[in-house]
Amino acid sequence: MSVGFVMIVHTALERAEQVARHWAKHDCPVVIHVDRKVKRRDFNDFVAQLADLGNVKFSQRFSCEWGTWSLVEASQAASELLLKEFPEVRHVYLASGSCLPLRPVQELKDYLAERPMTNFIESVTTEDVPWTVGGLDEERFSLRFPFSWKRRRRLFDWYVAFQRRWKIKRKIPDRLVPHLGSQWWCLTRQTLTAILEDPDRPTYDRYFSRVWIPDESYYQTLVRLYSTNIESRSLTLSKFDFQGKPHIFYDDHMQLLRRSDCFVARKIWPHAEKLYSGFLSDDASIFTGAEPNPAKIDRIFSKAVERRTKGRPGLYMQSRFPNEGWENGMTGAPYAVFEGFSELFEDFEDWLARAVGARVHGHLFAPDGVAYAGGQKVFAGALGDSVDVRDYNPRAFLTNLIWNTRGERQCFQFGPRDNQDISWDIAKDANATISVISGAWAVPLFYSNANFSEIRKEAARLQRIEAKHLDALRSFYAKARVRIWTLADFVENPMEPLQTIIDELGVRPSHRLTEAPRMVSLEGFGQFLQNLKNQGMQPHLMGDFPVSNTLNQPGKRTRKPYLVK
Repeated sequence: MSVGFVMIVHTALERAEQVARHWAKHDCPVVIHVDRKVKRRDFNDFVAQLADLGNVKFSQRFSCEWGTWSLVEASQAASELLLKEFPEVRHVYLASGSCLPLRPVQELKDYLAERPMTNFIESVTTEDVPWTVGGLDEERFSLRFPFSWKRRRRLFDWYVAFQRRWKIKRKIPDRLVPHLGSQWWCLTRQTLTAILEDPDRPTYDRYFSRVWIPDESYYQTLVRLYSTNIESRSLTLSKFDFQGKPHIFYDDHMQLLRRSDCFVARKIWPHAEKLYSGFLSDDASIFTGAEPNPAKIDRIFSKAVERRTKGRPGLYMQSRFPNEGWENGMTGAPYAVFEGFSELFEDFEDWLARAVGARVHGHLFAPDGVAYAGGQKVFAGALGDSVDVRDYNPRAFLTNLIWNTRGERQCFQFGPRDNQDISWDIAKDANATISVISGAWAVPLFYSNANFSEIRKEAARLQRIEAKHLDALRSFYAKARVRIWTLADFVENPMEPLQTIIDELGVRPSHRLTEAPRMVSLEGFGQFLQNLKNQGMQPHLMGDFPVSNTLNQPGKRTRKPYLVK
């Protein structure tokens, strides 16, 4: 009992020569197909390197391209030559030039000798394939694909859309039930001969020549016509990432490859000296007798895919930064946003820092500067207070701030005067706890010494901005923990909301508040709002604020006058 190898080679010829020599030295015939695009000089040198081996042959050359019929033609021509020249071969193993044997050749021979009638080829129906990428499952068999997906992408997409638009479908030849699977198989001589010598082969070849990626369906479909002794799996370890691209194995994957117990692996980096010298040496001839089981390392690959596509929350990297929703959480730790509190309370930031033990900043997104806690100019991670740098990418500024201060709760002030580009980001961030006193932005206007016409215009502008921001906080997409009080409701009973905020932050053990921040005097504020109404502006975000001074006022403060025109 012998096994022969068909090798499809198009690059790294020196590595292909090493692998072919390894198999040939262990009495395994090898037929090599070299892509016609390889330069003739390189091809001739490759042939000369293997000229001393009588059981190595070269088949007719085709110009191969991914996803096209040429790959099937190459394997057909090489398989026919192998079956003709080496009648002792009972199994044919299809491999690529980037494949590498992982176990002793004799162990593969013994394994196949114990299963003389078994075909090892992944072959599943289109309904059961979970790994196809690109949106073409059944359609790859019902539409025509005469154009190269790689070289003529626009024409490829146009022709697919054209066929869908006019409901043009191909008739699948009788007896065929389309199947898909890995293109790396090991078939018995009997089955492979039946496929290649079938009287209906011209019909099947003509049909599959217009199927998309036929090397993943030609043998996988036809093998079902000629054999019932099929193990739907490949003896070759071949892993793909979430985009359908093959994983490349490097020197530091040696133990991983050994653990798979597969006979062959692809795709090996051509410069992986450790892998090639280790697996192709006589010292590697350790018989394990284990059943090939690539599932043993699937957990590692799934974790690698998760790390590449999601990564650690709040940490960005090149592979997922450009993709919306791939950030696995916008920020890396919980933080709190306060809106309207610093406008209503004179010493709110200092009071909050004492109450919860968190780092409390001012308005980080203020138009005139970045107000770090303690008036710092440079904060954790060398974050500066440059407005231009911050506004170039407000989201990156916030995510860097939270990532650089993991382990310490960050709090900052926000309001309609600040840069609103961050509004939706904090609304959709599950790490954010947002507390809002709507309409509190009017308090600084109340104390401003400005013409009332200017105050009215500014009040109208700020109200529009805050209303839009509140819509984001109340939207279906908001994931932050949001609490919103109108100014009137908050002022009527400020201790209860403040206690709720302290309990939610949870930085220190919860306790009843014994100290409250000092609230500014709102004497005359109701009349101020009425004056805005009288001037044609409708302040509706403050709640039902009475004109008379009936709300509780914890303190009084002389306010600056404003001029009414």
